[in-house]
Amino acid sequence: MKIKDQLREFTTKKRGLLATNFYNLETLQGVLKAASALDEPIILQLTQSSIDYMGLNTAVAMGRAALEQYGVKGWIHLDHGGSVELAQACLDAGFDSVMIDGSELPFEENVKITQEVVKRAHKYGAHVEAELGYVAKLGQSHEHQGFTTAEEASTFVEQTGVDALAISIGTAHGFYKEEPKLQFDLLTEIAAATPATLVLHGSSGVPEAQLREAISKGICKVNLATEIKNIFMKTLQQLLKENEEIDLRKVFPKATESVTGLVTKKLEIMKNEQ
Repeated sequence: MKIKDQLREFTTKKRGLLATNFYNLETLQGVLKAASALDEPIILQLTQSSIDYMGLNTAVAMGRAALEQYGVKGWIHLDHGGSVELAQACLDAGFDSVMIDGSELPFEENVKITQEVVKRAHKYGAHVEAELGYVAKLGQSHEHQGFTTAEEASTFVEQTGVDALAISIGTAHGFYKEEPKLQFDLLTEIAAATPATLVLHGSSGVPEAQLREAISKGICKVNLATEIKNIFMKTLQQLLKENEEIDLRKVFPKATESVTGLVTKKLEIMKNEQ
């Protein structure tokens, strides 16, 4: 099944589809052990930084091989692609989906760059995500400076033909200093205004009840990154304090297990069962 069809099906069922970033073999295994145990589909995401770290073809090959090994239905997606050139390289490498993030550009320029990526991606049968509105990135202010409006979302999707749209309804990337308050009325308006799949970035630290309500009101793709890095590294740091083991194959598995535990909880939330 193509990612677009899975997202459409889950949107109709008011279910979420978890999209997890992976950074190395261990975080990849941690994610897929959870998905395999629950028999849940998953999106594996790579950012520019992760691609630079692992190598484009190596990262894709790891993702594909691991999906097969764990028997998980999944797709590989470029997260926060910053240029047409990067999106093209990922399409050539066999990605199922790419994101072009022009959210910090003026509206017209965001439309233009998204149109170009959509045109290229659809030749590959690939799915495209864009972003509209202000979702604070790491290091940026969490003072919200521009929620996505229903009118803008409708116009943007109409003009670009994009498949999925990451919207600003009160989340931010990274951890929160105080509990976020998602704008559910706004989400309902946006969901009614556009047929595009709606995406929630910055889910790390959003309370379970708010995630469930967001899914019920139209969010389908839910991104998870910061919490994965955090739990892996915090667990590893604690392990290294407590022993002098030099065989990383004996140390890393416990950090991998911590990722599995986290992703298991998030996948249960995605089911949105009352």
